[in-house]
Amino acid sequence: MKKILAAIAAAAIMVSSLAACGDSVQADSTTAGEMREISSMELVKDMGLGWNLGNTLDVCQADRDGDGIVNEHVAEGEKVDETLWGNPFATRELFTALKEDGISSVRIPVTWRDHIDEKGNIDKDWLDRVQEVVDYAYSQDMYVILNVHHDGGGDPNFGAWIIEGAKNDKEATIEKFKNLWTQIAKRFENYGDKLVFESMNEVGFDGLSDNEKFGLLNEFNQTFVDLIRKSGGNNGKRHLLIAGYWTDIAESCKPLFKMPSDPENRCILSVHYYTPWEFCTTNIHNTWGTDAEVKQMEDLYGRLKTTFIDKGVPVIVGEYAASGNDKASCVLFIEKMTGLCGEYGIAPFYWDNGGQVDRNTYEWRTPEFLEAMKNGLGV
Repeated sequence: MKKILAAIAAAAIMVSSLAACGDSVQADSTTAGEMREISSMELVKDMGLGWNLGNTLDVCQADRDGDGIVNEHVAEGEKVDETLWGNPFATRELFTALKEDGISSVRIPVTWRDHIDEKGNIDKDWLDRVQEVVDYAYSQDMYVILNVHHDGGGDPNFGAWIIEGAKNDKEATIEKFKNLWTQIAKRFENYGDKLVFESMNEVGFDGLSDNEKFGLLNEFNQTFVDLIRKSGGNNGKRHLLIAGYWTDIAESCKPLFKMPSDPENRCILSVHYYTPWEFCTTNIHNTWGTDAEVKQMEDLYGRLKTTFIDKGVPVIVGEYAASGNDKASCVLFIEKMTGLCGEYGIAPFYWDNGGQVDRNTYEWRTPEFLEAMKNGLGV
């Protein structure tokens, strides 16, 4: 329980920081951060061990099980905050503890849909809080990925707007997307190259023809790059993370998916790894490690290598997890997967919804997972 005292202190700090976050966080970013002469491939290799602040700033009023009913919601007149799905407010001490544990990069998923109007204008209080949490990690000299998360989503009746909006009114949806990213880019324009913007999360346009569905995603990604490059401060040279089709490796390796044109050549492919789904995200399938399962992983990573890495396009695995009840299988899966990442220069980011790192004590519930990550990546 070596971090209990830090947690108690964090609770006290949290009360005051939430009240004062508006002006104080912006004052920290008035001086432009460093933009090194470093390629995106070099930057990704430097990221080391990555971790996701899941189910926190990405929370939203959502139909998460697809039954047509909102699973978590707030009372009328109240605002959604990061505790909606059961995690406490993120603290600076959480990121300090992660850094001590050897985590050098964090992905901070953010869902904006409960905090924007129909045109994409962001509530100031929410943007302030997002910046405050980014600063917790950024001040630790960590790499930080900031994205647009469940605004894609498969539940348009409850606020998701990118997927269905693009199918029904592409121009209006792209304008909303541009307005959203314009505000994010402006707020973070002076941050150095350890802050990376990610266009979207797990977005695909199924139900359209192959040309149409890949074309739509390609258009959104190109719009994202063009907008960021034209925004101010350091954004002209910022490294950008580009969402693959559903962030699925096999889909993203298809010829119809195109990386955006970028005059700075600083774009990185974003994919996720949840294969097999039943093992990675549920306890339906508890074991992993047969010859066929290992070969499947090797084949998929081999496709990333030949399709992207060998052609000079770096890759980040923005999410992966192992959820089976057999600990030995989970450890084997994590070590094998991060080992392939290390071999190919890919940065892996473990998806943690609060079930792995205790958000109150900052301890790993399964420290063997952290050791497997380190062993696989060789850090």
